[in-house]
Parts: sequence; structure tokens; C-alpha cells
Amino acid sequence: MAIPILYEDNHVLAVVKPPGILSQEDETGDPDMLTLLKRDLKERYNKSGNVYLGLIHRLDRTVGGVMVFAKTSKAASRLSEAVRSRQFGKSYVCVVQGVPARPRARLTHYIRKDSRLNQVTVFDKPAVEAKEAILEYEVAAASDRYSLVAIRLHTGRPHQIRAQMAHVGCPLVGDLKYGASKTNGISDIALWSTSVSAPHPVSKEMMSFRSIPAGSDVWSWWTADQLEAASFMLTGMPLERADP
Repeated sequence: MAIPILYEDNHVLAVVKPPGILSQEDETGDPDMLTLLKRDLKERYNKSGNVYLGLIHRLDRTVGGVMVFAKTSKAASRLSEAVRSRQFGKSYVCVVQGVPARPRARLTHYIRKDSRLNQVTVFDKPAVEAKEAILEYEVAAASDRYSLVAIRLHTGRPHQIRAQMAHVGCPLVGDLKYGASKTNGISDIALWSTSVSAPHPVSKEMMSFRSIPAGSDVWSWWTADQLEAASFMLTGMPLERADP
């Protein structure tokens, strides 16, 4: 499987994850990014033995877009520290059902995960075993039924964007798990990782990698200019906050 490479050096590998691919191996045995990329590195560089590749962050299986990996253990440690110290920024675009009540807002909820069901519950107030979840959104474009929305994460909870947007009455298109209506011809959840930014683990210079979803399926509902504009919204917001 061809995985587009956005950037690569001796320390960092930035790629575009295709929707439908796991971030890392699970019990299903289905293709995953770590395995595929390790195999690619081994073949391209004719490496013997095991190839190191560190997973710094994850995307849900149905989500596509930018992912950053570490090619050395030192790079993995430093990029993970960037996540903890709020220097690792992640932005997304999504398509939701309906139009959010406010064109731009900060959402603060509390999320509790049920690992057995692989689903989360959202609360408006603190709850037992629920962790604070914060994001900012801005509506980039809207029709009478759908909205193109830019997202900036401040925490990295499981299914956070999907669950919080559904909680305010605007589930992501294709996200049947969180209450979306079935949409003919749409098989993936309408969520895309448009940018990741972080300091380089060695040079310390700020890296920024971008990807805009291709104009197919749900993304074809919007013009290239609208998708481009949405991908740049909220990029000046504070970076992702470390999980406690």
C-alpha cells in the first residue's frame, strides 16, 4: 500500500495516513501504519533485522491525514515530551450534520471511555473516571444540512472530536457510532488530520506538516478553496495540552 510521505530525515517521518488503516496493530490483524511503514523503511534502505519506528500519536481507523513518527528512540522521547509540554499541535477538519449553534466556540466536557465497547460517554460536568476534554472549533462553510468545521485540540481524549461534536448536536457525517444518520455513498467518518506541528527533536526548529483531504466522497461537497481555508483556521490557537 502506497503511503504518501510528506517529510523524512534521519529522525522524523511524516506521512499521510489513508482512512481505513489502523495506527498500530490490534487483535484484528488488519493492516496498520506502524507495520506498513517499518516494512517500507526496511525495503527502501535495505535494512537487516528489525526497523525502529516510534508511534507518537494516533488517528482513529476511519480518519485520514497527517501522522508523525520517530525514526530513533531519542527522537521518540523528545517528540513525546513535546506532546506533554504542549508543543505538539494538531488541527483537523470535519464535516458535521447540521450547523453548530455558534460559528466559533470552545467546548469543555468530560469523557469516560468504555474499552469493552470502544466508545466514550460525554458529560457536561465532572464525573467518575471521566477526563476533561477541550477543543475549539470554527465553522468554515455551511449548507442547509451540513457544515465544514475546523478543529483545534487542547486535549487528546479517545474519540474526542467525534463525541464532543455529537454532544452539541452535530455528529460527524458517517459516524454512526455517535448518532449520525446514514449517508448514502459515505463509508468513512468525515474527519481529517490537516496539520501537525512540533519542534524537531534534534534541531529544535519548528516543523509543520499539512494535508488537505482529496475532493472525493464527503470532501467533494466543498470547493478546494473552502477546504484550504478550513485547514488554516485556528492554527494560531494554543497547542495541544498534555494529558494529566
